[in-house]
Amino acid sequence: MKKNDLFESMTNMEKQIGQLYEELGELKQSLAGILEENHTLKLENEHLKHRLMQQNGMGGDVSRQGTTDNDKKGGADIGEGYDNLARLYQEGFHICNLQFGSLRKDGDCMFCLSFLNKNK
Repeated sequence: MKKNDLFESMTNMEKQIGQLYEELGELKQSLAGILEENHTLKLENEHLKHRLMQQNGMGGDVSRQGTTDNDKKGGADIGEGYDNLARLYQEGFHICNLQFGSLRKDGDCMFCLSFLNKNK
């Protein structure tokens, strides 16, 4: 093999390695996205299982759950609504008007906390 052929072969191999490295980086990004989505779905699944267990454990008649004397008289029990929002926040969901109902991914939300503290 001539020296020029050897040099060209090394250059071609270097290009191929570079292309493989780029493909590997793209695969790594795709895998990171899939893992993040999987983690989010697992959290959401756990929250849904927990809520389902809570609802099933509260009694057989779902239509009567949460009714109070004030509800029967036509008045609203504000404390119960606040407690429900606080529980949703503790389960990992946003209760602020910006992202209501979406899963909290990055810890506490200052808007949700502001809302909870305002209503105390």
